[in-house]
Amino acid sequence: MLEEKLSRIKLLLTDCDGVLTDGGVYYGESGEELKKFNIRDGMGVERLRNLAGVTTGIITGELSPSLIKRAEKLKITELHLGVKDKPAVLKEIMGRLGLLPEEIAFIGDDTNDLEVMKLAGVSVCPADAISLIKEAADIVCGANGGNGCFREIAEMIISAYNGAGTIHSKHETITLNSGVKIGPGEPCYIIAEIGINHNGSLEIAKKLIDEAVAAKASAVKFQKRTPEICVPKDQWDIMRDTPWGRISYIDYKRKTEFGIVEYATIDQYCKKLGIDWFVSTWDVEAVDFMEQFDTPIYKLASASLTDFQLIKRILLTGKPLMLSTGMSTIKEIEDAVNLVWSFDPHYPLFIAHSTSAYPCKPEELNLKMIQTLGAKYPGVPIGYSGHETGLATTVAAVSLGATFVERHFTLDRAMWGSDHAASVEPQGFQRLVRDIRDVETATGDGIKKVYESELGPMKRLRVNISEEYKVSSKPEVSSPKS
Repeated sequence: MLEEKLSRIKLLLTDCDGVLTDGGVYYGESGEELKKFNIRDGMGVERLRNLAGVTTGIITGELSPSLIKRAEKLKITELHLGVKDKPAVLKEIMGRLGLLPEEIAFIGDDTNDLEVMKLAGVSVCPADAISLIKEAADIVCGANGGNGCFREIAEMIISAYNGAGTIHSKHETITLNSGVKIGPGEPCYIIAEIGINHNGSLEIAKKLIDEAVAAKASAVKFQKRTPEICVPKDQWDIMRDTPWGRISYIDYKRKTEFGIVEYATIDQYCKKLGIDWFVSTWDVEAVDFMEQFDTPIYKLASASLTDFQLIKRILLTGKPLMLSTGMSTIKEIEDAVNLVWSFDPHYPLFIAHSTSAYPCKPEELNLKMIQTLGAKYPGVPIGYSGHETGLATTVAAVSLGATFVERHFTLDRAMWGSDHAASVEPQGFQRLVRDIRDVETATGDGIKKVYESELGPMKRLRVNISEEYKVSSKPEVSSPKS
């Protein structure tokens, strides 16, 4: 009975102090009141949205600025602060969103939550709630407030949806936090991989974003490394000729790496232009850095497929993970996917076929692997990350079932840098997007039909025409003259 109730929930509302936080009071350097949030609860918000389509809202008497920032990071738009009358706010939400009481769950912990809990279809409280609230709640969590209580009820709702057949362990289609859907039947998600082709210049990066938008790409992607971690120490002092002169390899990698100022600018620039952006992270510290931004996906480069520590750190974010499979055996792919599913059998996962040669010869592209991966992992959106020099093979990947494609992108293939030669220039990327969209349109629905445009040729060229297409041969009868 309880599982059935949970499977109907569309909105999970919660108090803040004592539920999303531990109820303590913390102060910043300037004396402002802060809140301490649990990363597991934040992941519960993401998982509810991605796996059950359930949104989260906060109704609280609190006015903490850190709560506003937290809600913004988690994309919680149903945020009500400084509330004196919680039942009135709940009724307003139900009326505005057209929700029934049984479609709402509320988590509270103190006496000011009692009346609003009575209005909700499912009432919940943390383990350390006061006795009166525990007696009134439908569910008393095993975890305390601010220490996993929200995540606990989130997992119960997800499990109930799974039991009701609403979600599956593997996803036909995944909805990003930008609202874009990736999967069979959706337009191919086309990624312009800028990577390090900005050569350390924010202006070049912005020009590349402009060109990607002009080409109607779905997203731009960068790469984020911590050079001191990713560059082996025995290579640090190797001297290299670069646009900045002859410098050590570690200094070269530092100069091509964007930091907080550059990525904050890129974040705002992409939002202004309406294009998704995300990165391939190459180390755990890079993931920690990127969590300052609300990108829709984490990409794992082919070189990192066996870096389980990095994969585990990405999984803790709850964001969709795109695995690239170049330079990998089937066993290594299986191990990576099994790691993801052992963490969470419902985790939103993409798998990209790839061959890690720059540029890659046509005979090594092995595009049929797209279908092989699709058959091996039914329901998982399969894509293609290409490093060839032409465009036709990437278009062919879409016709073979790739739900997303990625190609390196540059302003000029003759520019200095390791990835430019295997990249696509702006005009080429425009053709690539155009051709992919034409292929999607031309693919049709597989149902044979005679089109209006064929009727003329049919009547001119066919000896025998089906009765349904014949035009009456009776002469028109003119009306009598008056």
